[in-house]
Amino acid sequence: MSLNLLTSEEKEHKDDIIDVTEQVLDAEGIECDSKVAKLPQETIIKILSEVRKRRRNARAKKSENIEEEKEIEVEGQIESPVSAR
Repeated sequence: MSLNLLTSEEKEHKDDIIDVTEQVLDAEGIECDSKVAKLPQETIIKILSEVRKRRRNARAKKSENIEEEKEIEVEGQIESPVSAR
């Protein structure tokens, strides 16, 4: 039975979804093998919800780090302006 629970964006980033899913399964104490196929749909939806939450948090943190790097770069330019003379 195919549940088709992934969004198109998630399907495009399948490798990332697999990595995060493995992390969630490990945290839940579920072996990542054929046992997953035997899980009830409700459990699979719960796992996918946790996967999405972790991906959102990871993307938000990455975005936050990029913003901090940009701020540091701008501050560095303001503190020590390069003279064009």
